[in-house]
Amino acid sequence: MNIGIFYGSTTGVTEQVAEKLGSLLNAKVFHAGDIEKILEFDTAILATSTWGIGDIQDDWIGPLEKLKSLNLAGKKIGIVGVGDQEAFSSSFVNGMRDLYIAATEANATIVGSTSTDGYSFDESTAIENDKFIGLVIDESNQSNLTDERIEKWIVNFK
Repeated sequence: MNIGIFYGSTTGVTEQVAEKLGSLLNAKVFHAGDIEKILEFDTAILATSTWGIGDIQDDWIGPLEKLKSLNLAGKKIGIVGVGDQEAFSSSFVNGMRDLYIAATEANATIVGSTSTDGYSFDESTAIENDKFIGLVIDESNQSNLTDERIEKWIVNFK
């Protein structure tokens, strides 16, 4: 399968998750600024952290608009959110919602929703039908679960 991974990262955690996914899926990994390369892939994974009070990571600000304007019909898109459920319990991984909306507006098929079980937070806009809209990683509080969560999630892309 031809997979591209696109990420925005401030502290390096989201980049590390993207690189790990890339290694496990034999995928090419790109910075969000290269979003136009998404058209070269049948499947893509979009990864972001959440900052402030639920804002998408800054690297995505320009590329997000570009993403919305692309025609991704027939492409599968997975979304990854990195966040801190304790410090940002009321806006946990909200940045994922922006990627979800942009990919949906571009006519992509979103895959890889995950259970909210095992997380402890107050609110998140990254939930549809009682599930997260993608893979959620909390390296601050649950780094011991990261590898297991990634392994379970990547079956959506094999």
